[in-house]
Amino acid sequence: MTPKMKATPCCGQQHHHQEAVDQVLAHLPQEDLLYDLAELFKIFGDSTRIKILYVLFERELCVCDIAQLLGMTQSAVSHQLRILKANSLVKFRRQGKTVFYSLDDDHVRSILALGMEHIQEE
Repeated sequence: MTPKMKATPCCGQQHHHQEAVDQVLAHLPQEDLLYDLAELFKIFGDSTRIKILYVLFERELCVCDIAQLLGMTQSAVSHQLRILKANSLVKFRRQGKTVFYSLDDDHVRSILALGMEHIQEE
């Protein structure tokens, strides 16, 4: 973290409230954690991946079912699932030759639900 911050012009005056700045700095996550968080949110920045996550929000499905629901090729769905899996947003289980995908945990479900709630607010 940075040491004490220098005063910068604000609203035509040079001032800041050191106690408030110190309090925020004490709770600000490390730079690498903020970078990782930004990378996670980039994954949510693709509408195809959001569609896949919402399909899996409802229930566990295989690639074939996801592809059918979204009108996509299995190859395209598999590519997106690899990205989602690499970022710990989905998990899979095998049943014979079939691979079923689901949301990785309740955190993913919460992120989706809160995001939807936020954009639906008026």
